[in-house]
Amino acid sequence: MVDRPVPVTHEPELLGPVDLCDARGRLHPAARGWSRTPQLRANLRGGPFRKKRWDYWCVQTDEIVVSFVYADVDYAGLANVWVLDRATEQQATAGILRPLARGISLPDQVCTDAVSVVDRALTLVIDERDTYTRITASAPASAHGPIEVDVRIDKPAGHESLNVVIPWSDRRFQFTSKQNTRPATGTVRVGDRAWTIDADRDAWGVQDLGRGIWPYRNRWNWAAASGRAVDGRVVGLQFGGKWTEGTGATENALCIDGHLTKIGVELEWTYDWEHPMRPWRVRTPDSEQVDAVLTPTFDRYDVTDLKVLKMEVHQCFGTWSGRVVGDDGVPVEFEGVRGFAEEARNRW
Repeated sequence: MVDRPVPVTHEPELLGPVDLCDARGRLHPAARGWSRTPQLRANLRGGPFRKKRWDYWCVQTDEIVVSFVYADVDYAGLANVWVLDRATEQQATAGILRPLARGISLPDQVCTDAVSVVDRALTLVIDERDTYTRITASAPASAHGPIEVDVRIDKPAGHESLNVVIPWSDRRFQFTSKQNTRPATGTVRVGDRAWTIDADRDAWGVQDLGRGIWPYRNRWNWAAASGRAVDGRVVGLQFGGKWTEGTGATENALCIDGHLTKIGVELEWTYDWEHPMRPWRVRTPDSEQVDAVLTPTFDRYDVTDLKVLKMEVHQCFGTWSGRVVGDDGVPVEFEGVRGFAEEARNRW
């Protein structure tokens, strides 16, 4: 094994399994930190109507974007599939919403089991295996016809990911697992249109797994990208912001050829909420470790306003270009790497 420099971060690296919560349902002191593989058991308890559990996946090719959500937010459960045809900007979506998350269940130990829902509007299965994740979705109706998806997202041997606990307090906290640069293959059909997802044509999956007890009001930034650098290396970007400020932890990292570099500082985000199709820039404020720009091509804007509950997000898909430096000190330049950036504003 090649020796690698220690990442420059104050955050402790967790090297073994640990429970997220203690016996009282509060944040376990030993859970504070980050790891290169999912180590935490998210044994959430207490926090009535504040617990959030979700699995999110997004697969991108040069022709389409397809995403999946399976979530339990305590007072409701939801599942969704969404397909974007990049050429026409047509969107097809199908989903369900169930009060009190009836029939929606996610395991404490992430990436270890299958989750599923069967409904007249949507059947969704996310099946986690040792070497791959298989996702199937079937919906009889959408704005552009029935939806059928069958995708396999590989887990390369030794592949590392960002797994981190964000501690607002010992009663409010979030464990998140962010995984990128995972090769994807499969098929997608919407109505009479069909697409092939081919890892050899730069198709990648990005995963966001969350388990936590949240405050009522929150805002976050999230950005992710997967692709090939100018020199052919595989580069993954994982950036977050706003919701982590003041916690002493970040969800910022690079994944270069499957190796994770943890970034322990808050990044500087420059973009315009009112004009989200303008470029988004993300950089390290006091170094040259990260300087990346997203050029958006599509804004997925969504708002749900139930007065007491409100969720609003601009998720902008496009291509990233720029330069990052891993913990080996070697710069990585990239152009036209597919990904997205978002801001979400929630009362939930």
